[in-house]
Amino acid sequence: MEEKLRIIFFGTPEFAVASLDMLLKNGYDVAGIVTAPDKPAGRGLELKFSAVKEYAMSKNIRVLQPENLKSEAFLHQLKELNPNLGIVVAFRKLPKEVWSFPAQGTFNLHASLLPHYRGAAPINWAIMNGEKESGVTTFFLDDEIDTGRIILRAKENIREEDNAGDLYGRLMKDGADLVLKTVRAVETGNYTPEDQSLYLKPTEKIKLAPKIFKDDCRINWKKKAETVYDFIRGLSPYPAAWTEIKRESEIVSIKIFSTTKEIAAHQFEAGSIHTDGKSFVKIAVKEGFINLTELQLAGRKKMNIEEFLRGFSFEGWKIVM
Repeated sequence: MEEKLRIIFFGTPEFAVASLDMLLKNGYDVAGIVTAPDKPAGRGLELKFSAVKEYAMSKNIRVLQPENLKSEAFLHQLKELNPNLGIVVAFRKLPKEVWSFPAQGTFNLHASLLPHYRGAAPINWAIMNGEKESGVTTFFLDDEIDTGRIILRAKENIREEDNAGDLYGRLMKDGADLVLKTVRAVETGNYTPEDQSLYLKPTEKIKLAPKIFKDDCRINWKKKAETVYDFIRGLSPYPAAWTEIKRESEIVSIKIFSTTKEIAAHQFEAGSIHTDGKSFVKIAVKEGFINLTELQLAGRKKMNIEEFLRGFSFEGWKIVM
């Protein structure tokens, strides 16, 4: 008789909740979840629970929140739960003592078609780079981040108008489905893990998806319209692309969440602002214009362009290049 799966689930954000929910709805035994420690948030700095913790508590699943994944206390708790399969969805790197503990191994769900877009921000970078296809991958953890043997992959098209939030939502659902398929494959033994190199063409270089910092989100208006358009939607709604405008000695920052692109020949300087003051603002770029449709002035709320122009005039302002 096959040993019944007893799962330990590692995850923190909403993206991971969909996979955890899928496991429970299909009757799998989740012995416990491991999630990030509670963090102070908001003006009152009240402790905020992770999305996974909120969900686990609603289902009466044991919650572990170790500060140190190598601590004796946490390893003891892990042994008490006695899981034989580990599942990781949007969590930090696990030490070998943890991922190697379950007898059936520990697999990770990653929001890209590995081996491409290894790293912390695969959804953002895929769109920023103008990819037409993304997906989700399950793979067994090993010593190096996002390099383990692939179990299953599922593809998802990236639409021309998609932003990172749109793709996030679809991959969250695709990921939950793939986690379920992977668990069933592990349960039956009906799978053959494959080395990631088998998914690369000869001489093909791996595209990476490193963590994104604020300076990485600054818009370069000297680039082509297609490139700038992809950059902005790849960072929307979070962390959001931004630019600065200047008038005399005053400089303000603007986040840009949504645009359309206009491919056109012109003689305008890159970064020059063109507006009727009422219904449109477009920025000249190489080979066209970027029409701003949703933006946010520092310290203000997010607005569509008509709302924005009712309270702000671009007259006299120039983009800081």
